[in-house]
Amino acid sequence: MTIMKKLLASAVASALMVGGAQAEISNNTVKIGYLADMSGTYRDLSGPNGLKALEMAIADFGGTVKGAKIEIVTADDRNSPDVASSTVRRWLENDNVDMVAGLVASSVTIAATKVIEENDKLGLVNGSAASSITNEYCTPNHIHYTYDTYALSIGTPTAIVKEGGKTWYILTADYAFGHAMEADVTRVVEANGGEIVGSIRHPFPTPDFSSFILQAQASGADVIALANAGADTTNAITTAAEFGVTQSGQTIAGLVVFLSDVHALGTEAAQGLQLTTGWYWDMNDETREWSDRFMKETGARPTMVHAGIYSSTLQYLDAVEKTGSDDAQTVRKQMMDTPINDMFTKNGRIREDGRMVHDMYLAQVKTPEESSGEWDLYKILRTIPAEEAFRPLADSKCKLISSK
Repeated sequence: MTIMKKLLASAVASALMVGGAQAEISNNTVKIGYLADMSGTYRDLSGPNGLKALEMAIADFGGTVKGAKIEIVTADDRNSPDVASSTVRRWLENDNVDMVAGLVASSVTIAATKVIEENDKLGLVNGSAASSITNEYCTPNHIHYTYDTYALSIGTPTAIVKEGGKTWYILTADYAFGHAMEADVTRVVEANGGEIVGSIRHPFPTPDFSSFILQAQASGADVIALANAGADTTNAITTAAEFGVTQSGQTIAGLVVFLSDVHALGTEAAQGLQLTTGWYWDMNDETREWSDRFMKETGARPTMVHAGIYSSTLQYLDAVEKTGSDDAQTVRKQMMDTPINDMFTKNGRIREDGRMVHDMYLAQVKTPEESSGEWDLYKILRTIPAEEAFRPLADSKCKLISSK
């Protein structure tokens, strides 16, 4: 072998050794931290059942990845950004956590993803709604998977304005998610020829909506829109029913409504409510099969957030296996390069801003007569194509967009 060939062979071998070192899974363990509201307002939409979806994904993957064991640590964020920041910092700096999952209240997520970026780890956001998470608060270290306020504002408000709901009053949860939802809905309502005649912000969470509903009712608006979620939404709808809001001719628009909310309300109270969702358990054989397994484990049908946690966890583990690495940037790039085709979505993809884009659905709650059982709650009215559902990159303020 000539000296040049020897030098070339040595260089190639060195590169492979370096590459191999970079590709190793640290500590021969992939550790996932599940951070969510486990006891409060958002418990049902994510919470303990979201942890079960995560555990199902790990079990379905085989329990290990490239011979490395998979571990889970969990915490209740108590819907507190301070609790989230301190918990995630401890996980990443002391406990060798590689990926943080769950992430529900948007204020919690924004606080947590700052810490995740500082430590160059990865976050998979499924519970949070604020579209700002992949807009002004985007980072190269998290992916927003299931839905956001931009996507939710496309379906429901557009349909209601076209059906004659021209004047709107918005009842808003007073934190990052509610503010983003209010802004996105205002944009869509006005773009479709409607008008926002008033709005009011309520503390998060709020047990008593009486004064807020009375002010919204007094506005005379065609539509009272609820820019809140979880128990706040169900409490507001229940209060509106007690005050005869719909009987007086006004429409209640739930902007962020989950299957768990509708189940809690029942079809008698929620019938006719239009909503936008990223997924529904009874859409096809594949969603039903997974949902049947989930229900055996939990006693409940999954929300879109539970399904998103399962899907994103499998995508993450697949990327770790394919790259042989738990390095955040290596895994994120692999996830961006891999189309998503599973029980959650078909032809989904992760953009450079961290937004996973996929079809969304406009649904309507069935009447008691239409429903064939406890969880037979939605009829799908139309599919909102992925490219229509999410904010175009051309309109993004994200620092990661290559053209910026």
